[in-house]
Amino acid sequence: MEAKAVLKTVRIAPRKVRLVIDLIRGKQVGEAVAILKHTPKTSSPVIEKLLNSAIANAEHNYDLDVNNLVVTQAYVNEGPTLKRFRPRAMGRASAINKRTSHITIVVAEKKEG
Repeated sequence: MEAKAVLKTVRIAPRKVRLVIDLIRGKQVGEAVAILKHTPKTSSPVIEKLLNSAIANAEHNYDLDVNNLVVTQAYVNEGPTLKRFRPRAMGRASAINKRTSHITIVVAEKKEG
């Protein structure tokens, strides 16, 4: 049995979020929360909140034991890109892509054995 939480259209580039998500994949839930609390990245609080949501879903919806939960899957997909333009010299303009992310975290009980 597994529980998941999904956060869509977060205004942080997927490349930046992946740096933090890679730190918690496969870890015990308590350890993952501790790692996120001490990681000085902009996406850390966002991912921590999402992880807590996944834990709450596991506990409330599926009656899973919080002490045995492990982050089985954690991945980031690209969301819609906001396209903007910045004025440049000599009347030109250059494109700026403001990227967004869809973050998914799946937690499940650790297999005994």
